[in-house]
This record gives sequence, structure tokens and C-alpha cells, in this order.
Amino acid sequence: MNYIQAEQQHIKAFLDSYPADQPVVMLNLLKFRPQAEYQPEDNAQPCSGGEAFGRYGKAVAPLLEACGAAPVWQGRPAGMLIGPQDKDWHLAIMVRYPSAQAFIDMVSSPEYQAISHHRTAALEDSRLIAHQEL
Repeated sequence: MNYIQAEQQHIKAFLDSYPADQPVVMLNLLKFRPQAEYQPEDNAQPCSGGEAFGRYGKAVAPLLEACGAAPVWQGRPAGMLIGPQDKDWHLAIMVRYPSAQAFIDMVSSPEYQAISHHRTAALEDSRLIAHQEL
């Protein structure tokens, strides 16, 4: 099964259980489509999934900065040593947000909604895992 969007019950459970005063680091595991799958209403030029994610990254950067978030690490996975061998992620990114609510506010904003189609078009599969710093 592939996952692209968060489910509302998972978001609610996360907000209900995560300490409001703690930063959160989101680990993004991303697998790109060979060809981005834009909808006709997106009015986007055809490109690869990786290129579509690049469009998303460029557009989301000011939104991250505005909410006090920043990427802290990114890399290209080099091999699965423990875990299912059928998941060949193309990119892993860790983004630190000042709070869980800052993350939710950003992804719920009209500005984010206006650019999220690039992410959706780009991804074949993904995981988003919230981490509490120790």
C-alpha cells in the first residue's frame, strides 16, 4: 500500500498526544514517480516526480521559514540493511518545527494548500514520522 496524504484521525491523535511546548522533527521518506501526475486543473508543465518535488521544495521553503521550521538533514538512502527490500526510497529529509501546532498550521494554511499539488504529483509513496527530541 502506498501513502501520500496524512489521515485526519492520525493528525488528531498526534496533536492530542504530543507535548504542545516541544519541538518536533519530521522524518520524510520519499519515493518519486517516474513521471509527475498532475491534475489538469494544476496547469503544470510535465516533468519527472523528482522535478515536481523540486518545485514543491522551492515553494515550501518560505513557508517553513515563516513558521520557524527548517530542514536539518537530507540524504539519498544507499541501501536497506534492516527492513523490507521492496521500499527503495529516493530521498530522506528531516525538518524541525518549533511545535506540532506550527507544523499543522503550516500544512493547513491556504499558502501551503496552493503548492501541495506539486508534492502529490511527485510522490509514488512516502512516510512522515514525527520524532520528539530527547
